[in-house]
Amino acid sequence: MKLLLIDNYDSFTWNLAQYFGELGAEVSVERNDAITVNAIAARAPDAIAISPGPCTPNEAGISMGVIERFAGTIPMLGVCLGHQCIGQVFGGRVVRAPRVMHGKTSKIFHDEKGLYTGVENPFVATRYHSLVIAPESMPDALEVTSKTWEDEIMGVRAKGLAMPLEGVQFHPESIMTTAGKALLANFLRLAREATSRDVTFPNVPDSNVPAPDVTVPDVPDREAKA
Repeated sequence: MKLLLIDNYDSFTWNLAQYFGELGAEVSVERNDAITVNAIAARAPDAIAISPGPCTPNEAGISMGVIERFAGTIPMLGVCLGHQCIGQVFGGRVVRAPRVMHGKTSKIFHDEKGLYTGVENPFVATRYHSLVIAPESMPDALEVTSKTWEDEIMGVRAKGLAMPLEGVQFHPESIMTTAGKALLANFLRLAREATSRDVTFPNVPDSNVPAPDVTVPDVPDREAKA
């Protein structure tokens, strides 16, 4: 599987590249200002991952353009800043987090679907961020897939696309994230399964047009899991 990793000028990019490589992907890394959307289309990767990075989605180079162009046609995973880019592209607001989390760990409670299939619930993940997707701005086109004990959004998934599109606010590539490699393996599995199907690719959804109202699944009961 050919995986293109968009580097938002972050050292964690290389941890992601190493993990994906260990899981069997053929990884190529491109800086967010060193490749065009058309060049990516010509390269035709099997999957795309968008890395962590500094600043906001507005300073993430081509990252949001990649999501806008390939959502629904190429499997994609956004990590930290990449996750925030997904939220903003689909109409959410990225705002200052209630707490700055740099090198701190939290329990992550999830919906046990998609990226989280077969993953312990909760698991411990490392966080390096001062921004989050504002819960009140969550667009209908996305569903919340994971949260912290304090209900901070830690994961999102696009609804109704032919190809998987998921984001995680935490760092699966960190050694202190207990289920990190399992999550990345799940993404590659989802990508392989999706690309092996004979599908008709839909147009990228207009983030300004709300999708049909779908109830966001509850995070599993944390009282029983903690």
